[in-house]
Amino acid sequence: MSEQTHDGAVAVTAPPSPDAGLSRAELAAKYGLSVSGARPSLAAYVRQLWGRRHFILAFSQAKLTAQYSQAKLGQLWQVATPLLNAAVYFLIFGLILNAGRGMDKDVYIPFLVTGVFVFTFTQTSVMAGVRAIAGNLGLVRALHFPRASLPISFALQQLQQLLVSMIVLFAIAIAFGSYPSGSWLLIVPTLALQFVFNVGLSLIMARLGSKTPDLAQLMPFVMRTWMYASGVMFSIPIMLKDKPAWIADILMYNPAAIYMDLIRFSLIDGYTASNLPDHVWFAALLWAVLAGAAGFVYFWKAEERYGRG
Repeated sequence: MSEQTHDGAVAVTAPPSPDAGLSRAELAAKYGLSVSGARPSLAAYVRQLWGRRHFILAFSQAKLTAQYSQAKLGQLWQVATPLLNAAVYFLIFGLILNAGRGMDKDVYIPFLVTGVFVFTFTQTSVMAGVRAIAGNLGLVRALHFPRASLPISFALQQLQQLLVSMIVLFAIAIAFGSYPSGSWLLIVPTLALQFVFNVGLSLIMARLGSKTPDLAQLMPFVMRTWMYASGVMFSIPIMLKDKPAWIADILMYNPAAIYMDLIRFSLIDGYTASNLPDHVWFAALLWAVLAGAAGFVYFWKAEERYGRG
């Protein structure tokens, strides 16, 4: 388009843009553009995580290898740390406070070691989840990937560490008269349910910890209180037999106690079903589904905000 100016020159004007008058949202829709880092749909998010499954596994293995790389004993600390904790608890609670009353020594020692190992699995998953985003901001800000990969990989790291520790736990059980049997197979579904539960908690704590770094300082006190309330060092029914029944029920149905008791029931011959609450497998499944689903959705809701601000 052109027109004659007053001095005889010809001025050329551009034709009107076909995008004139369109809003930014309309322009983005027209050209297929999307906001960088925008939260995908829940189904798309699950597909993205599945696509990063090799990264999640490799990242968890690398973290596990690096965890004790500066120690001379290296990976032996994966087993030595919970064993030393169990030894301390046995000295204080088993010998001095007689927390194992009502149980034979052949039952109480594997009972205690199992409780320490299994609760440590949940404890370390939660603590790692608190720092999953806040402690990896460089990675979060530099690369585009589903952020749930981080807390999931940390929970997977703790599962791998527990599986190594289980070799020692099996040896202790055998040493105190609990030999391999069909009930040992129940350990597999129990650990699977506990892993899902731990992942859900880790995702919740990762979102909370991403905005509240001080949470990492508070959580050790919370976890210690949870440990004492879950019967790690003592049998809840025996210790609370003189208390109102509802107190023991609340403590026995808390998820940490449920997963510990299921592993104990599976592994220790003298730890019978009478020590378990009613409908224990349903409760274990319910805790896993609730924590896993709620944690995943809660974390996904803030996907676009991680690493910003």
